[in-house]
Amino acid sequence: MVRKENLAYLFIGHDIIGLDGSSRKDEALKRIKKEYLTQATRDFNTDILYAKEFQLRDLQERLLGIPAGSKKRLLVIKDAQFLKDDVRAFILRYLSKPHPAIILVFDLIPRDPNDREELKFIDALARQARVLRFKEIRLTNSFELCRQIEARRTVAALETLKQLFENGERAERILGGLRSNWQRNASSPLELKKRLRLLLNCDVDIKTGRVNPVFSLERLVVYLCSRAKAGH
Repeated sequence: MVRKENLAYLFIGHDIIGLDGSSRKDEALKRIKKEYLTQATRDFNTDILYAKEFQLRDLQERLLGIPAGSKKRLLVIKDAQFLKDDVRAFILRYLSKPHPAIILVFDLIPRDPNDREELKFIDALARQARVLRFKEIRLTNSFELCRQIEARRTVAALETLKQLFENGERAERILGGLRSNWQRNASSPLELKKRLRLLLNCDVDIKTGRVNPVFSLERLVVYLCSRAKAGH
């Protein structure tokens, strides 16, 4: 059986730096260069673009480039999470019938687990490319806190809340995030009304200084998890 040639690679996640200072992403890129390019032509046949800095026409021009003294050219797109919508759409169309002389490498770090358009783009890329995963950091936000509360995971919810505070989030923003998530995904108007009242009471306690913000939110999270467990 003839091995299918990889014409696209997807690097997902933060780079991993070894104790010796080596970059895992750089090492992966060197392996790709070694597979497809001769040492004498690697510099001539490698282009690096940064997603924030180019327009669609710039990418199209690079894809039309002819390899110099080689059968392949390598085009690396850094920070691909910042690609503009028109560039994303073009890339997905292009990958359905890629040019056999171009090896594309997309290097991206997912930004927001709630951004459906970004997740759809990454998923579509992953179906058309060989995926290499690096260090993926789970983003902690109010959506994650809501998810833990709904799943009745008191310990995990408290740990998420702790991480939010350690990341510099203010109590008011956390309350606002909870409110926004519940308003979008309320199971019933009555349950939403009860939860909004709890948020208001917590907000008043914090703003009047009656209760420490961290303790007030911890108490709220524990109560909400217990309500979920009891099915109230």
